Amino acid sequence: MTIFYEFGGKLYANITNKCPCACVFCIRKNGDSVGGNDSLWLSHEPTIEEIISAFESFDKTGLSDLVFCGYGEPMSRADVLIEFAKYVKEHTDMTIRINTNGLVALIDPAFDIEKMRGVIDSVSISLNAPDKNSYLEVTKPCFGIDSFDIMLQFATKAKDIVSDVAFTVVDVITDEQIEACQALSDNMEIPLRVRHNVTNNESYT
Repeated sequence: MTIFYEFGGKLYANITNKCPCACVFCIRKNGDSVGGNDSLWLSHEPTIEEIISAFESFDKTGLSDLVFCGYGEPMSRADVLIEFAKYVKEHTDMTIRINTNGLVALIDPAFDIEKMRGVIDSVSISLNAPDKNSYLEVTKPCFGIDSFDIMLQFATKAKDIVSDVAFTVVDVITDEQIEACQALSDNMEIPLRVRHNVTNNESYT
């Protein structure tokens, strides 16, 4: 069971396969791994003890960044994520990033994102589209049309808690939509990064 793996010079944490979205560009449509690593499909949801054990046994030589991003939405296990992130902060000097769809308020309404303060160094949020309808078409969230606004609300709150927050879009949308995403990002004062939709996992990070 692959909980941790190296990709692009960073250590990635794969703590769940659950995800409320079915994005049209999702790498899960192309295979079961990234960058030549072992399968990222988990046999079960690893406990915090299993996560810590796997972390301690992984050769982290030269790795200074930990990214929560596997084959599921990491904030599907928000409390476990925060608990492990605190462990990492207490035992290492690694910087910690979450790659998320920003829908934790729908996934786990009881979760308080204030828990990220002082624990998470950066958050990358999948904006994916400039408006509700196109977001629904591209991201296909199980929560429906309100998901777009919930994601934007998460981004606004996260910006007050975490020093480094960014949006991403994948270039499966039109140039006009990317421009609209840029305008939205500029208005919210959150940087936007455009990822390329490829099958060799270059867009993964």
